Amino acid sequence: MPFALLVGVQLPAIDDFAYAASLDELSHLVETLGYEVVGRVSQKRSVVDGKTVLGKGKLEELAGLTAAPPGQGGTPRPDLLVIDQEISPSQVRNLEQATGARVLDRAGVIMEIFHRHARSREARVQVEIARLKYLAPRLREMSSGSERQRGAGAGETDVDLDRRAVRDRLAELKERLEDIQRESDWRRSARADHLRVALVGYTNAGKSSLMRALTGSEVLVADRLFATLDTTVRALRPETSPRVLVTDTVGFIDKLPHDLVASFRSTLAEALEASLLLHVVDASDPGHELQLGVTRAVLREIGAADVPSRLVFNKIDRLSAGEQADLRNRHPDALLLSSLRPDDVAALRQAIIDFF
Repeated sequence: MPFALLVGVQLPAIDDFAYAASLDELSHLVETLGYEVVGRVSQKRSVVDGKTVLGKGKLEELAGLTAAPPGQGGTPRPDLLVIDQEISPSQVRNLEQATGARVLDRAGVIMEIFHRHARSREARVQVEIARLKYLAPRLREMSSGSERQRGAGAGETDVDLDRRAVRDRLAELKERLEDIQRESDWRRSARADHLRVALVGYTNAGKSSLMRALTGSEVLVADRLFATLDTTVRALRPETSPRVLVTDTVGFIDKLPHDLVASFRSTLAEALEASLLLHVVDASDPGHELQLGVTRAVLREIGAADVPSRLVFNKIDRLSAGEQADLRNRHPDALLLSSLRPDDVAALRQAIIDFF
């Protein structure tokens, strides 16, 4: 298994809890890619260094960790450095030159996970558009620096041709996505007269588990980040009259790259067109209040902040009685449940029916 080292900069506006939670989440993201996280390098700074992210001393420490011979005790030499924020192409290049290791930022990690997990035609096209937009400004830094001339008298460099290929591919993908979205719009319009509920929330909050429990559908359930990228619509079971359709949506995460939010806007439109949002939260996650804020921010960004919603704290079977009581005091109007308990799922189903 390849090894990864996490790198973070704590700015004055970020408290210790939020900083630690962000690094913990990054660790889970990197593990989802198949890396073993072997350590963390952190630095408190007033601003991120514009050239190398870290200060000179911390950069030397980092270079020492990446230069250590493998298999000689201590921390294994990392194959990958992962920066807990989105950084510029020049910062990536400077860090790679200083450390001799491959560097990936948080946005790049999320992009790669989305790329691996996309299954439907729409999700694959959306992810490729976002990845190309992410890679386009990085082409010059990723090139060897030798601007070799290519093409019969065209005067274009490798990078020029790469950029033109990206532009052409983006244009092709956008046309394909428009065709797919027209089909999706038609399907949504066919469901316009149905009562609709959308499950929204942070990635790995248990939305797909609830989807399966509420509808009996064989949707993928996995304890990993972004296991679900494709929108699934199923009828509430046992069926009601009129029918209630339940939609499972892509999960959110802190610092979600803007291009991914933009690419998945049509998918997230399911949340906009729902009559009720079930905002699912992993009650057992120590950072669930921060995650709650992130989800609300994304809903505002896509224009779904005014859709009626109900807060649902999932996985309470992992909490003590005292922790459950504290959660009820802080969120008296929320539903507390476990998707693993049939009585809890039945109570949620009844809450949906009562809403309509």
